[in-house]
Amino acid sequence: MAPIMLDLTGYELTPEEKEILEHPLVGGVILFTRNYHDVTQVRELVRQTRAAARNELLFAVDHEGGRVQRFRQGFSAIPAMGSLQNSFPEDINTACQYAKSFGWLMAAEVQAVDIDISFAPVLDIHGISEVIGDRSFSDNPQDIISIGAAFIEGMREAGMKSTGKHFPGHGNVLEDSHIAIPVDKRARGDVFNIDMSVFKAVHEQGLLDAVMPAHVIYPDVDDMPAGFSEVWIKQILRQQLGFDGVVFSDDLAMEGATGIGSFTQRAEAAFNAGCDMALVCNHRKGAIQVLDELSHDYINATSNRRLATMLMSQRADNKAWAQLQQSTRWNEAQKQLEKYHEQ
Repeated sequence: MAPIMLDLTGYELTPEEKEILEHPLVGGVILFTRNYHDVTQVRELVRQTRAAARNELLFAVDHEGGRVQRFRQGFSAIPAMGSLQNSFPEDINTACQYAKSFGWLMAAEVQAVDIDISFAPVLDIHGISEVIGDRSFSDNPQDIISIGAAFIEGMREAGMKSTGKHFPGHGNVLEDSHIAIPVDKRARGDVFNIDMSVFKAVHEQGLLDAVMPAHVIYPDVDDMPAGFSEVWIKQILRQQLGFDGVVFSDDLAMEGATGIGSFTQRAEAAFNAGCDMALVCNHRKGAIQVLDELSHDYINATSNRRLATMLMSQRADNKAWAQLQQSTRWNEAQKQLEKYHEQ
């Protein structure tokens, strides 16, 4: 599979996008709220996009629940993950049961419109970061591990692979990497023993299929943001933790990536650090620059193998949504969701 994931501008493919999709470096597409009108429309957009592409595409969306849920009308309203522990502060087992149900429900609905993955779950600690906030399961690493693992188990039962973000942890920096270049000045031991301990534990349970590194600098470890750091990806993630899953870059158009250089330099830095796929979103000129200038040598067999594991086992057809809503498990999940909102 090719290593660049791009976005689309609206509800339908444009002539420019059809041309871009023919480029040999394009291997993924991520959808946003602007791409969604209703279930039928987004299913057709996915179909047309796959048909227009030169390569097999990995389709993705950020559909975590709460304020980060790109598809609304027609989709179930998944609560923010941080609300689970808040609702049951003394009952971790009930929080985990709901997490598993909501993980399955989210994944089943997303895949019913033929999208392979949601970039979920957020494994960051609910610390001082406002952009993370209630996207995090908890302010306690052990609770994140328990509830996050249950959420992934639900995703897995629906057939979706997990993407833990934002490695090694974005929760303890105040700045938002979408609009700033955050620096986490804590000691290496604090980052390893607190934030990264979540990713390590979930990986050791065999539940982490992919990770997305943070556009955060941890100067006690390396001067480069984690997503562009060979120290973080090749040495710590790959060698020390033994992780052989997919590494997705976070969006190269974010402010946290600007210190690396041009869009092409950002993509090169991400791949050289060990990323398997780079996201270039919300900046069409930057995406075209990458496609025009990036060496095709970044298409490699190891990343292809890893990326292929993230695909759905079977493509969803036009009947998938209706069949899902007729299924016993979907209806049970709806009852649980209604019960949760009532509580």
